[in-house]
Parts: sequence; C-alpha cells; structure tokens
Amino acid sequence: MYNGKSILITGGTGSLGKALTKYIIENFKDIKKLVILSRDEQKQFVMAQEFPESKYPFMRYFIGDVRDKDRLVRAFKGIDFIIHAAAMKHVHIAEYNPDECIKTNVGGAQNVVSAAIESGVSRVVALSTDKACAPINLYGATKLTSDKLFVAANTIKGDNPVVFSVVRYGNVMGSNGSVIPFFKKTAETGIFPVTHPAMTRFNISIEEGVKLVFFALENALGGELYVPKIPSYRILDVAKAINENCKVEIIGVRPGEKIHEEMISSSDSLYTYDIGDKYVILPSFYKDIKAFANKFKAVKVEEGFTYNSKENKIWETVETLKSKIKNI
Repeated sequence: MYNGKSILITGGTGSLGKALTKYIIENFKDIKKLVILSRDEQKQFVMAQEFPESKYPFMRYFIGDVRDKDRLVRAFKGIDFIIHAAAMKHVHIAEYNPDECIKTNVGGAQNVVSAAIESGVSRVVALSTDKACAPINLYGATKLTSDKLFVAANTIKGDNPVVFSVVRYGNVMGSNGSVIPFFKKTAETGIFPVTHPAMTRFNISIEEGVKLVFFALENALGGELYVPKIPSYRILDVAKAINENCKVEIIGVRPGEKIHEEMISSSDSLYTYDIGDKYVILPSFYKDIKAFANKFKAVKVEEGFTYNSKENKIWETVETLKSKIKNI
C-alpha cells in the first residue's frame, strides 16, 4: 500500500509525529517521500538531526501552518496520505487563548480538508482526543468540531475519491506536556501537585497510538471514528508508580478540566460498533453498514452504552504503571 507513495504529517515535530516517523522508517522501506510539516523551525532543525535527509533521502521538512490554506495546498502536491496531528492541545492554555485555539484546531482542520480535496490526496486520518466527547472545555469543543469537519468531508468531496477518517484516544503515555514527564520532573521537589484525588484518565502507549493511525489509514471507507479499548489509570496510582515517597498536594481542578474522561457518549451509542479491540462510531450517512459489519465482525453496542475512564473494565495498577514508565 505504501510502496512508492508519499506521506505528510501535520504537526510532525511533536511526540506522536516523531513516533509516526520512526514507525514509517522502520516498516515502509520503499516509500517515495515523508514530509514533516510544522510551524516551528527550531523543532524541525532538531528533528532533522535525528532523521537527516542524508541518511533518509525520502525525508522532507516543510515549514508551514495549518492556518494557511495556500501553504497547505502547496505542501500537499504529490502527497498520497495525510496524518493530521497539528493542534493546540493544552486545556488551560486554550481557555485563556480561545481565539488562537479556534484558528488552529477548527480553521486548521477545515484548511486541511479543503486542501486535501483540491490536491488529489487519497486518504486523510485526523487525530482526535477523549476531550472531544461531551466537551466542557474549549479545547474539547474545537476537537469535536474538527472531528465533525473530517467526517462531513466525506459528503462534500463530490466525486473525489479521497477518504477521511478520525482516530480518538486518551492520554498518550510520556508525550510532551502529559502527566508522567511532569510528575517525573516535580518528583525532585518531593511534592506531586494533583488537581483532584479521584481523577482518572485513559492511557495509551505511543506505539499503540501509532498503530491505530495506520489501521485507520488502511481500513477506512470514509467517515469512521475509531476508538481503541485501552486501560484507565488513577492519578494517585501514577504518583505512587513514579515515587511513592513524594507528598501529594491537592491544588484544585484547573479551568476546563474533567474528573473523568469519556470517549463514547450515550448519544454516540446509536452509531457505535464493537470490532474486537476497538470501537467504531459510524456517521449517519454511512453507505454500507452490512459490508462493514461483515468485514470486521462488528457488533452494535447497546443503546445507552458509554465508554469512560471511571467505569472502564481495564485498569492500570501501580505495578503495570511502573513497568511501562521504565520503558518510556
């Protein structure tokens, strides 16, 4: 599928972008081109030292912002597959800079959709977040809007064969700005600042996140939103796993923060199917549910089903967290 093809990653200098790059280099030996698009020249400079064009001649580094549609049209020329990872993602920063968050997460998503349709791209996978499900903060609301834009793109493309899909998952373990690197750093002070002692989150390794992206890229028919079945963790267990001797200081919930996260709401249950190790939320316009069900042995979930980090059936323990943290 990837031999002789070109892949572009927006936000490609982030944690997931680097992991995607490494996966592509290791597994797709005959790709034509891998383009890393981001707006931060310093991050591109650093990443180019790790993945130099002299060693990987198919690598390209392209300065650009998803807010600039004209730049995207130029970047997407000759590209077959796009992975859209660019976003403003910090909840509290989005709360205090709402216009900037909207420009990147909503306007940027629309620009990616439009540029992809205009540029002859074959497939686009957009990265979502658990915060997009029943959002209470601006970041989640913008990502839900982004999800809707990518799903709806399948109905506005006309006879263009491009396929759009979305992957949604929880905290990527060890990614930039996530709780584990933060706690590792603050452990030096002997105090873990915790916003709420009952807090839970979904947990996915960066390798699992990468594999889900390529599953969607390879299997989507158009409009699917993929949700992996992953474990939850309790924030106090993360603290114990990193350093059980540190004191926990409760500092209060930050603006826009949930105690528990949700990836599938009861309203979504009407369109949600279980396909084994993941769920799929299908759009109401999906053309051939029977073919989808046969291909993936899909089973529709019960009406009212929800998938949230508090009531999850799979849990990390202090010991499993310790083991995973060592491997980050």
